[in-house]
Amino acid sequence: MPTAVKRRWRPVVILRRLLICAITGIALMALQSMHANDGINTANEVGKLPVHHDAGSEKSHSGENLMDEFFPPHPLKVPLTTHKISKMNGENGNFNAEKLWKPAPNRGYVPCTRPSSTYTTPPESRGYLLVNANGGLNQMAAGICDMVAIARILNATLVVPSLDKHSFWKDSSKFSDVFDENHFIKSLASDIKIIKKLPEEVPKNALISMYFRSWSSVEYYEQEIAVLWDKYQVIRAKKTDSRLANNNLPPDIQKLRCRACYEALRFAPHVESMGKFLVDRMRSYGRYIALHLRFEKDMLAFSGCTHDLSQEEAEELKTIRENTTWWKVKDIDPIEQRTKGYCPLTPKEVGIFLKALGFPSSTPIYIAAGAIYGGESHLSDLRTQFPTLIDKEKLASPQQLAPFINHASQLAALDYIVSVESDIFIPTYSGNMARAVEGRRRFFGHRITISPDRLSFSCSMKLREDQLKKINVFLMESMNYTEGGGDLLVDEKARHQELRGLIDFDLKIPFTRILCLIVYARGTLHGQTVPFLLCR
Repeated sequence: MPTAVKRRWRPVVILRRLLICAITGIALMALQSMHANDGINTANEVGKLPVHHDAGSEKSHSGENLMDEFFPPHPLKVPLTTHKISKMNGENGNFNAEKLWKPAPNRGYVPCTRPSSTYTTPPESRGYLLVNANGGLNQMAAGICDMVAIARILNATLVVPSLDKHSFWKDSSKFSDVFDENHFIKSLASDIKIIKKLPEEVPKNALISMYFRSWSSVEYYEQEIAVLWDKYQVIRAKKTDSRLANNNLPPDIQKLRCRACYEALRFAPHVESMGKFLVDRMRSYGRYIALHLRFEKDMLAFSGCTHDLSQEEAEELKTIRENTTWWKVKDIDPIEQRTKGYCPLTPKEVGIFLKALGFPSSTPIYIAAGAIYGGESHLSDLRTQFPTLIDKEKLASPQQLAPFINHASQLAALDYIVSVESDIFIPTYSGNMARAVEGRRRFFGHRITISPDRLSFSCSMKLREDQLKKINVFLMESMNYTEGGGDLLVDEKARHQELRGLIDFDLKIPFTRILCLIVYARGTLHGQTVPFLLCR
């Protein structure tokens, strides 16, 4: 190109580059300004606070139907409108981060565990119920509470349950190592008889071992299991998970489950003491989030989720799944799992999610989880956005944690305590711990829990990744086109229109709000699905 022509186009090239820099700067500003609040402004538009059928809550007003506690509401999806966006960002468009920490109203619901007037002391025992709890800490705890109720239904003497020692974690802990055994026995004395060991004089041939049917009714235990007392003195339940139905049970049985879960089953003194120590240390950082980050090796292997993992890591997880005999499903399509919303959020996605909700980067976050798969290589993206990431190992010395090492249930109990006492609890996967912590927080004061809608979020992230690729290609082509010369005055308007189409996604979001997507988060704050605007 002649020198005179190059000089003529030089101002246009410089102007083009300045425009690109300006757009990038505006985009970064949008990241800080375009956040969503927790939907408190819409609290009056929704129904009652959802109450789990096993959480035992009743309306404090007289005349209400006590059975209402057993019917959880359905989440609502609120359409995103310009009005909603303006409300989320306040009247002046400025986001009020304080709303994220505002306690949820109890809406008149209070704990309901007192037995009815017709409830009697335990009748004469017909035999012994032996229990082998299975699974991780929270699965075992839920199963033990069910077995307390089943012992009442069967008129059985419950032998203190044995804990799972053969699963993935290979934990040798006994019941008394994790839970307060004496308190468990005494607090349920008016409901069932509990003994620490089976009497030695009971003959071995007087025992039958069996698997109780999952999600069974009272009638199943009364009609099919109780008849075994005619032949046997001891009934041994090989597994405890999900052996009792959640619904259509007598209210006094439901209340007994609640007393077992929230009053009788508390942690051993040394676990409680260390848990309180960790909570106090976290409080020294100010208000904090407990993040149940389900990105451990066993979780990823079991679920078959490999997003953001290397090929070698994916193969390792596949090998673990194939070699774990009690995991029934071996052939799992990771893309299908993620598309259906069955995968936990990755650490990188958690950072995006928290930023979209409006949490400042200075927010203290407690990582309630086991060892994160891949360690810092996968945590780095989250730590970049939220540097104050804290776990047990940062709050306590190796000497203080030594008694808990190699005891997965006791370590999980520490995470449970810190999570229950947190200002906000956010699980990245709706597993046993997520449900247990959310239920306890709701039972003891309706504390805030925010659960990401993983299906909507994964769809949004897929859209985001696709659009990023398109915009990267567009910008590269634009830069090459500019530096190569050409009729910019003709093509600039058309190409800006093309880029606007990539960014807006038919949401009518201003052009300067680069890469704005919709994600959804279901908060227990008011029991509905609330849209949050995600910008980057």
